[in-house]
Amino acid sequence: MARAGAARRYPAQPDRGARPAPLAQQGRPWHCPPALRGTQPARRGGAELHRQSFVAASPSLSIMLPIRYVEPVFRPPSEADSLILPVTDGCSWNKCTFCEMYTAPQKAFRARGEDEVLESIRRTGERYGNQVRRVFLADGDALVLPTRRLLSYLEAIREHLPAVHRVSSYCLARNLARKTVAELRTLAEAGLKLAYLGAESGDDEVLARVNKGETFESTRAALDKLGEAGISRSVMILNGLGGQALSNQHADNSARLANATQPEYLSTLVVTLHDQGRRFMEAWPAWQALDPQGLFVEMERFLSALELRRTVFRSDHASNWLVLKGNLGADKARLLADVRAAIERPDAAPLRAAWQRGL
Repeated sequence: MARAGAARRYPAQPDRGARPAPLAQQGRPWHCPPALRGTQPARRGGAELHRQSFVAASPSLSIMLPIRYVEPVFRPPSEADSLILPVTDGCSWNKCTFCEMYTAPQKAFRARGEDEVLESIRRTGERYGNQVRRVFLADGDALVLPTRRLLSYLEAIREHLPAVHRVSSYCLARNLARKTVAELRTLAEAGLKLAYLGAESGDDEVLARVNKGETFESTRAALDKLGEAGISRSVMILNGLGGQALSNQHADNSARLANATQPEYLSTLVVTLHDQGRRFMEAWPAWQALDPQGLFVEMERFLSALELRRTVFRSDHASNWLVLKGNLGADKARLLADVRAAIERPDAAPLRAAWQRGL
């Protein structure tokens, strides 16, 4: 969901009043405990350009959920009410210069033991029964796991959490390249309905500069494979990632990627460097950030080039100055009008104050 320096962390606050038994007795739908929801800090911002909101687990969570969390735990903003189920820790790539989400020593990449994950699912089912509606498989790219193991988890979710209607996950294009359409289709049939893919940019030069390890073509192929398998795709683009020098080609080629793949969901987040962006700037010392006006101009260029048929568009993350929401292409004219108004009359535009951006 970007997401050099360490991102500011917002510690979870224990929900002192929450207890599993009353929820079950009242028969109310399961909601993620407030301590698990966290906030929406900069997504892939700055030295650490966060890709999503994060939640920091605390010892009290073991009372509420029989799941072992390794801090910090990250999730997309739209998964605020989902059960966060870690099946891996960290990110198998973890080399993007803009992202430090998984650089803490305790977040070194590893697959969780299969028995541990299955036991977590079983015990959560015992405690919450039919109350869990959605599950998010954490951490950074659960689809790196073998298909057989993922199917084992999906089958356990279906058995022990029968009310779940959607399972989702982050994914990396490089890991999707190792799975066939048939494998992905089997996962979709078993309950994996949505995959979040941080494309960041559709421009090969920008991707190389930030060490993304992907290209326009590798990202396009991954998104097409997901679509063919029947898994909905949520694509994230980082407004401002190309800096001043590469802004135009970043906007043009990111729109070209979206047009070529027609994702079900598309979102943009603003690059915000924390801790002076040391790691990011070491890799790209000539990079110059866009000011808010430059970000709006880039967004106008990006939106103008989009030719989408049925895509839910959101630019409402805490990192964004201007909130944009709509369906593309139905709302393209309205969204462009909002951006152009911010460019032409910024003093009159409904912009977030810096303190409201939660960075």
